[in-house]
Amino acid sequence: MFAIRDEHLALDIVQDSMMKLVEKYSAKPLEELPLLFQRILQNTIRDFYRRQKTRSLWTTLFSAFIPSDHEKESEDFDLLETLQSDPSSSKVNDPHQQLEQSQLINLLERAIETLPARQREAFLLRYWEEMDVMETAKIMGCSEGSVKTHCSRATHTLAAMLKKHGIGL
Repeated sequence: MFAIRDEHLALDIVQDSMMKLVEKYSAKPLEELPLLFQRILQNTIRDFYRRQKTRSLWTTLFSAFIPSDHEKESEDFDLLETLQSDPSSSKVNDPHQQLEQSQLINLLERAIETLPARQREAFLLRYWEEMDVMETAKIMGCSEGSVKTHCSRATHTLAAMLKKHGIGL
């Protein structure tokens, strides 16, 4: 999600990665599959960005064929169908607590998005995916020391950003 910044595309990429894992590595021992999956996932994300670059070129070239605004208005379009309901709205919680939690999550997501790619990848694998240093190093294709450095820099950067917004860790 943090690498792609689009939930639907991120889910598609995860699904594609899972299919590749099953198709190519189903005979591998079970304990090797999580590391293989993470490597496949990272490669699929990189492939996504390569394709986006190519698509961007073609989109620019063919932008003259996009219909004008008045042509779009003639199509059937219901704005209400595009709105998503908030799944947490049905919970019976303190509204103030919900607001604080929502704001904190948004702030944290924005802070993580600003991290350099390698720091973000190391941070998410270590702390979100709860992988150890060795697994993270294998997935990222770097040394364990590099993983520790990336994680340390990421946590210091995130802590400074949150502190700047009045949130102490």
